[in-house]
Amino acid sequence: MTFAAHVIRIKAVAGSAIPNPLPIYRTCGRRSLSGKCARKILPLPRLTDVVNLPGRCLTLAGVQVKRVAIFGVGLLGGSIGLALRAVAPGCQIVGYGHRQSTLDHARGIGAIDQSFTSPTAAAEGADLVILCTPVAIFPSLLQQLAPALSAKAVVTDVGSTKRSVVRAAEAVLTPGRGAFVGSHPMAGSEKRGVEFARTDLFQGARCIVTPSDRTDAAALQAVEGFWRSLGMNVVRLSPEEHDRLVCDVSHLPHAVAAALVAMQQDPALALAGKGFLDTTRIAGGDGSLWRDILQDNRDNLAASLKRFSATLAELVELLEPDQAQALANWLDAAGERRAKLLAEKLKELDG
Repeated sequence: MTFAAHVIRIKAVAGSAIPNPLPIYRTCGRRSLSGKCARKILPLPRLTDVVNLPGRCLTLAGVQVKRVAIFGVGLLGGSIGLALRAVAPGCQIVGYGHRQSTLDHARGIGAIDQSFTSPTAAAEGADLVILCTPVAIFPSLLQQLAPALSAKAVVTDVGSTKRSVVRAAEAVLTPGRGAFVGSHPMAGSEKRGVEFARTDLFQGARCIVTPSDRTDAAALQAVEGFWRSLGMNVVRLSPEEHDRLVCDVSHLPHAVAAALVAMQQDPALALAGKGFLDTTRIAGGDGSLWRDILQDNRDNLAASLKRFSATLAELVELLEPDQAQALANWLDAAGERRAKLLAEKLKELDG
């Protein structure tokens, strides 16, 4: 069960001393990875090199960021707006979308200051642009917003695949038309929509940035600083490494969860309990969104599915009566590996 996080804003007088780390919000009753309630102050990371505290605007790679444009203000885009508002209320945040009702909701909760249904209008004057729409529309969106970008503008994204995204962006954003750095914040939910946006969605989570040999060094530093300012732990991978590794821990689990639901007989499904619902939670994600992700990364997903099938074949052999101890060892090894991962993740969240 997920509980809403209560946000405690801390007002700062311009020019006053603010201790690091800066505790922006408190999580009350939110379930931790262990299933226990987390009741503690969760500070954002040290912001000395990232946030210009007196003016409370972001300073990234030595450049002050006064205007941020978020393209797609759903769960991720809305959460970025809320988190940015908490750490840098001096920034102007604008949002782009094609549904006015979504944009109005985003403004209503304070995730954005202004809304636009024109990509060009939204991108104009932006120091930082963040693409939060489905990856399938990135190419056309980039073509529309590129003419409005300044030469110093930085563009990043939250897409779940990176090879095609980086190729498309670098084909459009040529020198003098902004700089692109691929990003994938490993945070989210099976829920979709700005109504589920949270200030603390990114806190303690990992963000993968995917520079290529064409990535501008200053833009890379700026994007990494941005995600750190929202409380994320940043790692670098090539676009190819990202798509291969993330497939195993994100794309494959989603496909398997969907398959586990699809193969059920109705009489069995009627008996399903909490364990089944927990195991298949991510199958509740948006079908069209995940269709695009799985097809875009189909080569890696096909390879992962083959390895998964081999593991299932191994399990079938372990079901033989004379393999009872080997089966127990196999299950224990998986449990121990998960427990180790859980401990590492909790340690990351505790900072």
